[in-house]
Amino acid sequence: MRILWILPYSPWPATSGGKTRQFHLLRSLAARGHRITLLLHDKQSVAAADRQVLEAIAEKLIVLPRRPLRSAKTLLAGLFAPYPLLASVNGLSSGLQDTFEQLLSEPWDVVQIEHTYSFQPYEQALARKGQPFVLTEHNVESALGAATYDRLPGWALPFIRYDQWRYRRWERRVMRQATQVVAVTDSDAQTLETIAGKPVPVVVNGVDCDHFAAARPDPSAQRVLFLGNYEYAPNVDAIEWALDDILPKVWERCPQARMSVCGFGMPGSWRERWKDPRIEWQGFVPNLLALQSSSSVFLAPLRHGGGSKLKVLEALAAGLPLASTAQGVSGLDLVEGLDYLGGQTAASLADAVVRLLQFPDAATPMGEAGRAYVRRAHDWSVAASQLEQVYASLAPLDQKEPVCV
Repeated sequence: MRILWILPYSPWPATSGGKTRQFHLLRSLAARGHRITLLLHDKQSVAAADRQVLEAIAEKLIVLPRRPLRSAKTLLAGLFAPYPLLASVNGLSSGLQDTFEQLLSEPWDVVQIEHTYSFQPYEQALARKGQPFVLTEHNVESALGAATYDRLPGWALPFIRYDQWRYRRWERRVMRQATQVVAVTDSDAQTLETIAGKPVPVVVNGVDCDHFAAARPDPSAQRVLFLGNYEYAPNVDAIEWALDDILPKVWERCPQARMSVCGFGMPGSWRERWKDPRIEWQGFVPNLLALQSSSSVFLAPLRHGGGSKLKVLEALAAGLPLASTAQGVSGLDLVEGLDYLGGQTAASLADAVVRLLQFPDAATPMGEAGRAYVRRAHDWSVAASQLEQVYASLAPLDQKEPVCV
């Protein structure tokens, strides 16, 4: 198939779960012989070395710069446009619209758009040409804002309510135009079906199981691991909760335990805020195998978010025993007590971590059960096959009726 794949960021380097998903799906589809043109609207320039990685899987790579977040255009649109703030940040680009118009003059078997918030520049051209398209939504974005909005001052509450209302309207508008909407979990699919007014198939998040099979967690290390992209508010909330409330309770019973904090976009102020020497500030770690093999437990104290978590899938694929909230394992068919230990409060999560650290004879089989589950249900080959099935279900372009907006 000839695929036009559109993203509001570069999928490489894979510094977040969303980018990891994009890169591995693109790589898997390219390996199966599909011809991909990749259109990126990125806030940062793509380095030459990163371009080489992407050009190895894309027949054509087009990168257009995104204007600065605090530009006058974005600020004014955030206040007055009918689009939600995220759609204004990622849209309203004449250069992107013109490039997309030119691309639509070519024949495509599939136009794949990621995220409702990236859709605005493409809406008019898609409608004029009656071009079918697939929209993948990684979360129910209209329900995702709690971790972000909670950090805004109280006087911003009227704007928060207004923007949430705009996003609900926008979500419905975009999904009703899509030929096919795709979700990443069954629970998200049920919600999105109501919004989209049509069945929503699932293409799961995945993991490179062969790569992570080399990891061998070390129960004696007494290291608790967390990683995330800290430009994403739910991950910031998770690490703040862990270091303020959960780890102090762990250290009461396991004083030798260490907390390793990894990931992209880590604020420098955190080192001053939490000065305990048992906290290891790792930053972005491109290859996790050595770190996973020197860790004992993966902690996923997520209270906000949606979809399924790449970080959790990678930890499971590495055989790391998992302590998690229900949100941390959302979208995964795991059995609490068999595949992981759960907790919804700081005390219960601390207890889960302590049990996994103190009883390795029980924790190790739990980690291996998680590894087996991921290989069975979430290898990237599974996700790529599911996406190919979605594409195969699309009628040819000449059988489609034009969409009016």
